[in-house]
Amino acid sequence: MKIAVITFDLDNTLWDVEPALLRAEQAQRDWLLQYRPGCIEHHDHDSLWEFKKRVWQGHPELAHHVSQMRIRMLYELQRAAGYNDADCERGAIAAFAAFLEERHKVELYEEALEVLRELAGHYRLGALTNGNADIYKTDAGEYFDFAFLAEEIGASKPAPDMFQAALAQTGVQPGQIVHVGDNPEHDILGASRVGMRTVWVNLQGATWDQQGLLPDAEIQTLRKLPDAIRRIDHTGR
Repeated sequence: MKIAVITFDLDNTLWDVEPALLRAEQAQRDWLLQYRPGCIEHHDHDSLWEFKKRVWQGHPELAHHVSQMRIRMLYELQRAAGYNDADCERGAIAAFAAFLEERHKVELYEEALEVLRELAGHYRLGALTNGNADIYKTDAGEYFDFAFLAEEIGASKPAPDMFQAALAQTGVQPGQIVHVGDNPEHDILGASRVGMRTVWVNLQGATWDQQGLLPDAEIQTLRKLPDAIRRIDHTGR
């Protein structure tokens, strides 16, 4: 069964997400300091993390909706500082916009665009992410035919929902899709459970810890991905 589609996780698969997240958090903080004084000045990293956890625990219905969860957290920060509902709603949306603008300024791994360009000439490419990155707001967007976010689907990997959405979108059999990702549980285990082939992007040289399961291929650099896809396509492994 020939490979027809390749799906990608995004954060830490096509780019290192940490620098973008740090900039995004700072942009969000700067907005609050300027336009909603009293909200965040008294929070350091640890206390803000504890505040976020309390909000998450109070809104389990948003567990797979990372954008709405952040907006809710920003709303609650302002409420705790005494702002009225209307100001909290407007402020949450504006502060989140400041966050999201920086969050999309990712720097792809050096070889990523070249690899995506090569693969897009032979396969349909899709993005499947638990985060809130929009692949079409990055330099890689032109190579992708479709994208799904957990917050759109209502379930995060390794749940089957996002993988099943990719199958429905493309109309191919599970064995005709290779899913590429860095997380052994979310990406490799999740995709394998629905019958997809898998490539583990192991840039840090981690030890495989999923008992009774192996990816179809493991790579330490994205430059090796086209060869891994061809090998899977040729051998079925």
